Amino acid sequence: MKRIYMDHAATTSMDVEVVKAMEPYFTLKYGNPNSIHSFGQEAREAVEEARGKIAYLICANPAEIIFTAGGTEADNYAIKGIAWANQKKGNHIITSKIEHHAVLHSCQFLEKQGFKVTYLPVDKYGLIDLEDVKKAITDKTILVTIMHANNEIGTIEPIKEIGKVVKDAGVYFHIDSVQTTGHIPIDVNDLGVDMLSMSGHKFYGPNGVGVLYLRKETKIINLIDGGAQEKNRRSGTENVAGIVGLGKAAELAEKRLAEGTEDRVVKLRDKLIKGITDKIENVRLNGHPTNRLPGNANLCFEFIEGESMLLSLDMEGVAASSGSACTSGSLKASHVLLAIGLPPEIAHGSLRLTLGKDNTEEEIDYVIDILPGIIEKLRALSPFKRNWEGLK
Repeated sequence: MKRIYMDHAATTSMDVEVVKAMEPYFTLKYGNPNSIHSFGQEAREAVEEARGKIAYLICANPAEIIFTAGGTEADNYAIKGIAWANQKKGNHIITSKIEHHAVLHSCQFLEKQGFKVTYLPVDKYGLIDLEDVKKAITDKTILVTIMHANNEIGTIEPIKEIGKVVKDAGVYFHIDSVQTTGHIPIDVNDLGVDMLSMSGHKFYGPNGVGVLYLRKETKIINLIDGGAQEKNRRSGTENVAGIVGLGKAAELAEKRLAEGTEDRVVKLRDKLIKGITDKIENVRLNGHPTNRLPGNANLCFEFIEGESMLLSLDMEGVAASSGSACTSGSLKASHVLLAIGLPPEIAHGSLRLTLGKDNTEEEIDYVIDILPGIIEKLRALSPFKRNWEGLK
């Protein structure tokens, strides 16, 4: 059976060039980059070369790149580190209702320590209103943390405009860029951000390695104590092979962006969305219709439960994801879909298909061909009641 991967927002395969770049650092060039002998200096040179490649991808200074174990650690470091370092100035943080749980749970953790958090609403497309940002900022606000683009519905937020508002208020600005790094152009200076989180496995790099971009002179407290690695910012012996792989992934991403590879992905995405909405009744596209991640197609189907769609697609060889998550035996609707105004019974019927650089037009045609039959079969068995009026 043909197997088709359309869950790139969850993770991507490592590019073969990334694997090739990493291989020597597992067996031949295995020195500790903090050692002064030749083995160590060989590893140090590789780490710094990767740091430069990543900085170039986001238009930053290499000295502002701090390696982490992934996007989740980077988010935690930015939010908790800024909060603890600046609590004498204020105790107020602003975020949105549709953030990744790495951000939401970090904010909830800080609330238990006495910090105040404002969770901004979004419109039906998942966009934040600039006026809401302005109104939320007080003289106690120390941090605004907003995702660059939503991992579920794909909506890209007006980060540059938000950054100007935040800068004018003299507040630190962090963005979760896990979904956008390597897929759309990023210039941290143009966006006006002080911190940015990224993760290697979202753009064809390795798992277990990420970055926190930290603008110079940002007042922050370290999350991990120990040695003096990463210029005393993040203790622990560096994951040299992973960092090399991340650097190579950044280099390849820069090349793909220049060549317009993501433009091809956008065309495939649009064909997929049109094919599904033309062939199936009572389907709703979630997120902004155009201002969205290149490969993201998130749709809700009336009378359908998301997990059943995933199982049916998997039986046909297609890997996808849903806005629903099965936890402790109870089905919970996506907090993102609820935040954009969908009732739980509609939110449960979501399907997220996320495309990557290796998806083909033939694969798009295959999904468009098999999905109507799957939906028809599941609707015939569905206990859900109609609640569709006004949602289109």
